[in-house]
Amino acid sequence: MPKGKKKGGKGRVSQPPSDEEYDTADNVSTVSVQSEEHNSIPEEDGVDEASAQENFEDKLKECIEGILQKSAQGRKSCLEGLTKALSKKCISEFLLDRKMTVSDCLVRCIKKGRGDEQALAARCLSLMCIQLGLDIEDEIKALKPQLMATMTDNSAAVKGRSECALTLGLCHFLACSDIDDVMKTMDALEGIFKLSYRKGDKSIPNINPEVCRLHAAALSSWSLLLSIAPSFLVNKLVESHIGKLPDLLLSKDVELRITAGETIALMYELAREEDDEYEGDDIDTLIDTLKTLATDSQKYRAKKERRQQRSSFRDILRTVEVGDSPENCVKFGKENFVIDSWVKQNQYDALCLALTSGIYQHLQDNVLVREVFGLGDPLLPSAPGSSSKPTKWERTHYNAAVFKARTKVRSKHRDKRTVMISGD
Repeated sequence: MPKGKKKGGKGRVSQPPSDEEYDTADNVSTVSVQSEEHNSIPEEDGVDEASAQENFEDKLKECIEGILQKSAQGRKSCLEGLTKALSKKCISEFLLDRKMTVSDCLVRCIKKGRGDEQALAARCLSLMCIQLGLDIEDEIKALKPQLMATMTDNSAAVKGRSECALTLGLCHFLACSDIDDVMKTMDALEGIFKLSYRKGDKSIPNINPEVCRLHAAALSSWSLLLSIAPSFLVNKLVESHIGKLPDLLLSKDVELRITAGETIALMYELAREEDDEYEGDDIDTLIDTLKTLATDSQKYRAKKERRQQRSSFRDILRTVEVGDSPENCVKFGKENFVIDSWVKQNQYDALCLALTSGIYQHLQDNVLVREVFGLGDPLLPSAPGSSSKPTKWERTHYNAAVFKARTKVRSKHRDKRTVMISGD
């Protein structure tokens, strides 16, 4: 085993998350409401910036009011518009004045809605936490019982339960300062995904794919909270779970297998920060399982599924076997940062899942998101009409100067070589 973490693996440039549901343009037309009572937000072309912002906020207010309408389809449309706006644009000041109103509307949708409506409302809560952070801590504490009740309600739609599990994780990651509250949430999340552990006779539970995704969502949130746990709790959690989580690697669901593998890699990374030689309960068996998954070519699995699994488990195997950490470069605007640990990877994946293609806009403008990755304050916007890209004239003259300097150096080198040859 390694005596320290090594940075390894192939460097990769992060690609934007796939997002068929959302357009990639980042403008004031980020909210679209399809209900009969509400019109869609117009484009900002030909409208000055102040008017466009005012128009955007007016339509956003209509979305918030529309969440309380009687029509279920209308509520869903307004929730979709609000979700789209929160993921695409940083509007923390606008939300701060309305956080109680919006959170009350959303918890009512979670409590009385069904399926898609519950999922959309829970996702809106996640996005509000990404915008406001600890400024919404009191509201999250008040909403937590309903989120917990929906997540653990076996009669509720699995889609809504899954989104509530993800919301609980992200909200406690960004908007909770009470470690005891975080631990209680982790216990509740464990109560969900532990149902995929093998039974006493070592048989694998027969769970349908939809419920497996619920277990994957709960485990994903649990590992997100593990990434910020203090060291004394990390040691306790690693010792109590490192022998059980390999059971989930045998699941029929690829998402649950990968989430379990990444959580195991995170545990080894955190454990080796305290003990360089940490190996866990049965590392040899674990490595054999990870090697099988990293080279899996079973034809009964879909080609895309095999490719995704092999790629993920190669990184996981390197962490467990030799101590390498993933190394990915995320580029956004004029900036970039390197993900060089499972802690950062876990946190980045959670934010990507919530923000989808809006992640890059929030990396540029959202102070809270930038704080998570140590990016400092947002860069000041460029003056209108200015551009950091050199003009064609500047590039031409720069290339000419470089060519001239290179020619001079080569000419001197040739002259010296000629003298040496003549001297010989």
